[in-house]
Amino acid sequence: MNWLNSEAFTLFDQHIKWSDMIGNVIGLLGLALGWRRSIWTWPVQFVSGLVLFAAFATAHLSGSAGKQIVVMVVAAWGFWQWNRGRQRTQDGSVAVRFATWRERGALAAAAAVGTLVVGALFTAYPTLSWDPWPDAYIFVGTVVAMYAQARGMVEFWFAWLLVDLVGVPLNFANGFAFSGFVYVLYGALVLWGLRDWWLRSRNAARPLPEGAPA
Repeated sequence: MNWLNSEAFTLFDQHIKWSDMIGNVIGLLGLALGWRRSIWTWPVQFVSGLVLFAAFATAHLSGSAGKQIVVMVVAAWGFWQWNRGRQRTQDGSVAVRFATWRERGALAAAAAVGTLVVGALFTAYPTLSWDPWPDAYIFVGTVVAMYAQARGMVEFWFAWLLVDLVGVPLNFANGFAFSGFVYVLYGALVLWGLRDWWLRSRNAARPLPEGAPA
């Protein structure tokens, strides 16, 4: 498995690793499937986490490998959530909605507390992370975003945008250039997906005209 962390090619004077490229391309596909509200987004995100876990574990980056385990667990839970009889649209995809104010508050509180706890853990054990606080922010933000996606909340796109703002410079700084490039693509896809989910949730909430078929 050592080939995963070998150099694939150089792009704009940045060394691209096979693991960085393969794992993030699969993750980008998973996000695109999330935009399409396809249940296949979760198996794809699970595979992305599996590839990155193998890469980080082989490189003896236990903290990064451990984060991928959490991502895979959340992906498995998200698949179960979307597959357990949730309301479906006519095309078979999952219905989406805006979160309530209570849910938004809970997501924000979980993100804040989680970042403090994980950041303190990374600070206490420096071998787990090169940049404890930004890394904790991205890790917790990713988990919060995936949870909101599993619940069909439009706000999950906002969470991804906030993760992107820190993820791009952090990945370039840590030598994962392909992750940095992919995070830029994430940003564009997130804006596109946000618009789609936003419009669909508004259409779903709009009452039908009197006499129209349900």
